[in-house]
Amino acid sequence: MKVVKFYRRITAGMALSQLWKEFQEDARSSYRLYSLEVDSRRIPGKGRIRHFFSLVSQFSWAVIEKLTPARRVLLLIALFLLLINMDAMCKGSNGESRSMLSSGIFWGILILLVLLAIEIADRVVMKRDLQIAKEIQAWLLPPEPPQVPGLEIAFTTRPANTVAGDYYDVFFRAASTLPGGAYLITIADVVGKSIPAAMLMATFQASLKTLASTASSLTDLVGRMNNYACTNSQNGRRFTTTFIAEYDPATRSLIYVNAGHNQPILHRQTGAIERLQAGGIPLGIRENADYKSGKVKLRSGDWLVIFTDGVTEAENNSGEEYGEARLMVALHTNQVSTPSELLNAIMLDIGRFVGNAPQHDDITLMLLKAS
Repeated sequence: MKVVKFYRRITAGMALSQLWKEFQEDARSSYRLYSLEVDSRRIPGKGRIRHFFSLVSQFSWAVIEKLTPARRVLLLIALFLLLINMDAMCKGSNGESRSMLSSGIFWGILILLVLLAIEIADRVVMKRDLQIAKEIQAWLLPPEPPQVPGLEIAFTTRPANTVAGDYYDVFFRAASTLPGGAYLITIADVVGKSIPAAMLMATFQASLKTLASTASSLTDLVGRMNNYACTNSQNGRRFTTTFIAEYDPATRSLIYVNAGHNQPILHRQTGAIERLQAGGIPLGIRENADYKSGKVKLRSGDWLVIFTDGVTEAENNSGEEYGEARLMVALHTNQVSTPSELLNAIMLDIGRFVGNAPQHDDITLMLLKAS
């Protein structure tokens, strides 16, 4: 009974298949991290054995250099003690047993355990900080779509890491130049992943909410957001693609600006397909960039699909991308569904396609249906 309790505590109640899958994901993630610093190209004239040992050396240094200098020294001391005492196996040169405390193997293992405990402590602290960051980021995203006259809306996001660089929102903008105000609809994708992208996402959200509260046209709003993004983009290296639109319930018109984002799909009730592409370059690349707006009118039964590239570029284990063709098939198949039903159908389809392949990018999807 104690053995069973111990096993359940160690495995957190997970089945062997789940443990193996988790180990594979961890191993792949670690390999991708370390292999970034390994040049696997074989130099002409270099033998296979020499090439193999060169790869081992590069990979070992990639691992070691992830540690702090003090921990590197501890690791090398531990490995040295283990190697020089391996053949002795706790035996002295005269064959007499040595005490455990005088064994180099004992001290080598002890140092490794201390090093492991320190690394785990760092990981726990980092995981806690990331969890706090995830909770803060969740506050920046709307928990559910607002009630918009003439529209049904559904959205979701699936981060590639604990925190993400994708952003979406739908809110009423009283400062719009349209009579009576309008509903602002936006989705954005910050280049990169994890903490840097999440920080820029928070900056994007703050600038959008602040600038949207002042009276201006949609193109002026995007231009001002671009100028602000340029101050935090590291000379254009940290840019943001975004699609921003204003929906006027009175006229059922949608004015939009596409700043380098994936072109949303407007699926008409008649079956016709339109792509919303008017706009300009991504935010943060060039100050005072020119942005143009486009305009469409939504009719009953029309669908608007807005997504980040994480949707269409989701890969399976064969390296094949999900692609827009599969997204269109899912849309055609579920055209009479509600946005929530279609959203679930698409996310399930992406999950089936990807399988157990690692997720390389944040997946964000927004669906709007004109009623």
